[in-house]
Amino acid sequence: MESTPTPHNGAHIGDIAKTVLMPGDPLRAKYIADHYLEDVHLFNEVRNMLGYTGTYQGHPVSVMGGGMGMPSIGIYSYELYEFYGVESIIRVGSAGGIDPSVHVRDVVAGMGACTDSNFAAQYRLPGTFAPIASYDLLERAVAAGRAQGIEVKVGNVLSSDHFYQDDPNATATWQKMGVLAVEMEAAALYMNAARAGKKALCLLTVSDLPLTGESLPADERQSSFTQMMEIALSLALPA
Repeated sequence: MESTPTPHNGAHIGDIAKTVLMPGDPLRAKYIADHYLEDVHLFNEVRNMLGYTGTYQGHPVSVMGGGMGMPSIGIYSYELYEFYGVESIIRVGSAGGIDPSVHVRDVVAGMGACTDSNFAAQYRLPGTFAPIASYDLLERAVAAGRAQGIEVKVGNVLSSDHFYQDDPNATATWQKMGVLAVEMEAAALYMNAARAGKKALCLLTVSDLPLTGESLPADERQSSFTQMMEIALSLALPA
């Protein structure tokens, strides 16, 4: 195998830690590296999908952008699991709150990920696959939040292929099934992890409520996302 085994990632074998935090925005990956990691080096800038490895409280951790939507995170997470020996990927992203119990600034952990995507068709299963998080990561994230005085709301999220939905009532229909929030990547990440026999968790900060129009002001988003980032970073430490 070549030392850089994929055209989408400039990392060499050994450049990436066993645990990777994966925001959608590569600039958020840079923010995490700049503000939380020590001894940082840039391992990828192919397509400007920035990736960094450093240490957090003395333990190796990597952070890399995953892009928008399931095709994008599907590529990057697959390659991390299959080509770079990554064991755990924690998505850290934003979401729109659906359930009435969810408010802006809340931190949500996706225990499961409903989806309107056809991503699972590739597996040719004789039924419907239910993408779920790795329980140990989920349990540790809830405990880490509690230790920081943060309630992590746990439940189903919706991973949608559509940011601009032609049916104006589509998102609201998921509310009756108790879905907490909508985002665009968790289901593909969970399926890739299941197929590879690896671990995954999706942590989300609620940035808006699409059914009411409420939205978190831009200048407050970073401080709210910080809580989610710190919970995710704790998962890179020994249990």
